[in-house]
Amino acid sequence: MTIRRYSVGRGTAGRRLDRFLAGVCGDISRSRLQKLIEEGAVRVDGVVELRPSRSTADGQTVELDVPAAPPKTALLAEDIPLEILFEDDQLLILNKPPGLVVHPAPGHHSGTVANAILHHCRENLPAGGDPLRPGIVHRLDRETSGALVVAKTDRAHESLARQMKKRQIRKEYVALAAGRPPLRKGAIALAIGRDPKDRKKMKGFAAPSPPAIREAKTLYAIEREWPGLDLSLLRLTLVTGRTHQIRVHLAAIRCPVVGDPVYGRPRYEKVRDAELKRRLAEFPRQALHAERIAFRHPVTGETVDVEAPWPADLRELVESLPA
Repeated sequence: MTIRRYSVGRGTAGRRLDRFLAGVCGDISRSRLQKLIEEGAVRVDGVVELRPSRSTADGQTVELDVPAAPPKTALLAEDIPLEILFEDDQLLILNKPPGLVVHPAPGHHSGTVANAILHHCRENLPAGGDPLRPGIVHRLDRETSGALVVAKTDRAHESLARQMKKRQIRKEYVALAAGRPPLRKGAIALAIGRDPKDRKKMKGFAAPSPPAIREAKTLYAIEREWPGLDLSLLRLTLVTGRTHQIRVHLAAIRCPVVGDPVYGRPRYEKVRDAELKRRLAEFPRQALHAERIAFRHPVTGETVDVEAPWPADLRELVESLPA
């Protein structure tokens, strides 16, 4: 068990206790925090508080007892086909297909990229601090396709993690967006954190003032556009790497990713062709692909720059749009 301590400031005074904790504990859901409060795991100025609805006051100290995570089950190697774009004795780069989860999570204990690479590398991978994420340095959403780098040694894992932290890994995406940005090129700078109204979603904030909100920046450029359909193909470069960053940022400028079930449900009002409108509306995932990744090789220091071919579903959808 670990004990977390937080101070209530003027900006957070008056909030319900569960909402205050949800704001400062970005890794714990509000429903879980409510349960912890009711179980006596929260103290306000040293006194156990069992009411999630209690109001906080300026200057109070809130302590939270966080139980240790239950032991994780062993990760099993599974023979899952992988499209390998690059591989040597230090690392490999995959072209992850849509629908494949990167690492085990609730509801997905097998059939993941982690299971597949464990089999491919004959179970000889660095744990990187988490036995369920061997060699995993970054991740892609389940329905996002594209380039994913995996470390095969501790040295590679440490180097790639360091480059990731220093923002030295270049990651480029392409997205088919329902809408067109106002400029041909630009930047979206909105801090990202949990949506206070829906903890399963992320949200963009104009300023990183609330607790647990982190700065985020995405560069974009219009690669192709269809003004008559109000659609655009965007090339995006991540300056930071927050959860759902591209999806949140594009939705914030009213250009949600086609097929995104969480951050955008456009009506495609300018699309007159009924069949095309149906294909766009029924596209089964976010039309987002990690097309390129570039970084320094952890041993040689040379630049590794790899492009991932588009998956068939995205390619066919874009090709179906009128020239």
